[in-house]
Amino acid sequence: MASPAMAGVEMSMQDRDVARTVSLGGSCNRCELSGRNLSGATFTGASFMNATLVGANLRGAEMMGSNFSGSDFSRANLSGVQIVGANFGSTNFTSAVLTGAEAQGAGFVRANMSRAEISGAEMHGVNFNGATLSGAKFIGAELFGATLANVVAVGADFTGAEIQASNLSSGDFSNARFTGSTLDGARLTGGRFSRTDFSEASMHRTDIRGADLSGARGLTQDQIRTACGDGSTRLPGGLTAQACRSSSIRVIRTPPAPPVPPRVRNFVSVAEN
Repeated sequence: MASPAMAGVEMSMQDRDVARTVSLGGSCNRCELSGRNLSGATFTGASFMNATLVGANLRGAEMMGSNFSGSDFSRANLSGVQIVGANFGSTNFTSAVLTGAEAQGAGFVRANMSRAEISGAEMHGVNFNGATLSGAKFIGAELFGATLANVVAVGADFTGAEIQASNLSSGDFSNARFTGSTLDGARLTGGRFSRTDFSEASMHRTDIRGADLSGARGLTQDQIRTACGDGSTRLPGGLTAQACRSSSIRVIRTPPAPPVPPRVRNFVSVAEN
């Protein structure tokens, strides 16, 4: 018989010699799943609010339209995870691994992703509004059309990341690295960039109105010439920005693809022998 904490959760196991497959749906709020092996699991329309998955193995998992708000994924392995329309609001991802993750239309609002490893991830249209990203690594990540407004990303590493048409307004990116990144069409309005490294970054049509870039490193006039600002933009000595025109900045929004319908499985209730 399934335990009350796992009510409505279903699991299917293949033969032990074949890759393990787990399917989870229903409600498992406040579940304790720390250290569990859930690699390859499929979460479809599930509710795992305030669940604890510290150090859990979720490699290659699929999270479709599920709610994980307030949960704890610290030190969990989510490499190669696929996420569509899932909610991770106020979730703890401290030191979690999300390398190669693919996410569309997911919400990480006010999530704590300090020191998380997110390099090589594809996170299109993802919402990180108000998240803590200090020390996180987004090296080579794709963040097209992402919301990074109001974040605290002190010391975060966006080296080689593609951040086109994303919103970085009013964020604290002090000591962060954007070396070789693509910020074309992005909004940096009102952001703080003390000692931030922009060496070789592409800033075509980047909106820097009200941004404090006075202490930024690696900025050149050639970069700033392709961006636009206003009288409140603060730049390193000797650099000047052209004024933004109303049509200068155009944010392209690509709606996320709908969730893939769940595959038909033969389910059995979770039970521990």
